[in-house]
Amino acid sequence: MADTPESPYDLVLINGTAVLPGRTVQADIGIRGGKIAAIGRFAGSRAVKTVDCLGLHILPGLIDTQVHFREPGLTHKEDLEHGMKAAALGGITAVFEMPNTKPLTTAPEALQGKMAAAAKGGWTDYAFYFGGTAANAENLPQWENLPGVCGVKIFMGSSTGDLLCATDAEISSVLKNGRRVVAVHAEDEMMMIENKRSILGDSTDVQMHPAWRSVESCVSATSRLVRLAREAGRRVHVLHISTAEEMEILKDHRDIASVEVLANHLTLHAPDCYDRLGTRAQQNPPIREKHHQEALWRAIDEGLVDILASDHAPHTPEEKSKTYPDSPSGTPGVQTLVPVMLDHVNQGRLSLERLVDLMAEGPHRIHQIAGKGRIARGYDADFTIVDMKARHTITNAEQASKSGWTPFDGLTVTGFPVMTMVRGHIVMQDGALRGQPVGRPVRFRESLMGKNDQI
Repeated sequence: MADTPESPYDLVLINGTAVLPGRTVQADIGIRGGKIAAIGRFAGSRAVKTVDCLGLHILPGLIDTQVHFREPGLTHKEDLEHGMKAAALGGITAVFEMPNTKPLTTAPEALQGKMAAAAKGGWTDYAFYFGGTAANAENLPQWENLPGVCGVKIFMGSSTGDLLCATDAEISSVLKNGRRVVAVHAEDEMMMIENKRSILGDSTDVQMHPAWRSVESCVSATSRLVRLAREAGRRVHVLHISTAEEMEILKDHRDIASVEVLANHLTLHAPDCYDRLGTRAQQNPPIREKHHQEALWRAIDEGLVDILASDHAPHTPEEKSKTYPDSPSGTPGVQTLVPVMLDHVNQGRLSLERLVDLMAEGPHRIHQIAGKGRIARGYDADFTIVDMKARHTITNAEQASKSGWTPFDGLTVTGFPVMTMVRGHIVMQDGALRGQPVGRPVRFRESLMGKNDQI
């Protein structure tokens, strides 16, 4: 970096290959006041700071829209500060955190507590899902628009935590109150209760996890959900799809339902993952057989998938070492999401432009994010800068999560984030955090109520 006096820009990125809306080009990017001020060829322009991105790709700031940072109440597993450190180290510029904490994020007071905690250790920008239940449904039209809320979340099947909205009546009560997108964990609770009795029984074999939390339970929940969403006229975002059958259902409901997939489901498959990792591969919905994984990739190729996320859900190594099924479901992932997916890009599974669509433009579109999700004038100067040729071996030791492990320990990837920039602030460079936390709440078009914000 070089300092120069009296510049029209606070910072200029020069010589990089920028992934812009609809095109990838060699471009310089001028930043002023935390916003993108200019895009073009002006490497000779004076700037307070200049970052040479020769040989690197400049992506719009990538967003992980599904993380569990466990604060408050479960901070022995993770907290907001460590989770956002891991995100920044992994090239993520904003995170959306889930409501199944203790207490649950189902009242304004709980949300305010999370917002205050995030403001102290926000290495990335952040937002929070508001938990939807039959008990708080009538208040959701007001509460869903509180600052920092990215949408409403319901769990149709039990996972980590006590937030459950299992019956059609409970689900409908949430869908009929409010207008923001409702994100849904779609597994059928009643079917899983019966499966645990009739299929799992006394088994302690983690290979049974996809049988207990069966394809049929996911298909039942997703089918019910789209029917109820259509009756209510409410947009739903179906999280972590894991089955070929669900993709066949969802392709006929694009007007009402958007789709998320996870890096783990695209990368790991049964039975191999359970043979190698045991309960460290255990998550909900389960990682399934290879033909389901291939169906997820086809859905990405066909444009059916809107968002790619990590579902970062850490537990301590001691907790994960318990005998199945007493072992908790969930794996860390926010720090490895981008490297793992860049490796898929280099393997030819998807293009870099499609990855940007899934992790920047998709979140912008589905969640109506204001001022993020693309490289364009007036947008926040959020960038994930990557070296597509860099080779790196992922290790447990480098993980910033309090859990201290990753299912990808020992995996060598090609393609790696080398810089994370949040609103013009470099928060990670060459594998190390820089400066101080600068995170702020993400803003949303639907909750701005007509304010003059770039969308």
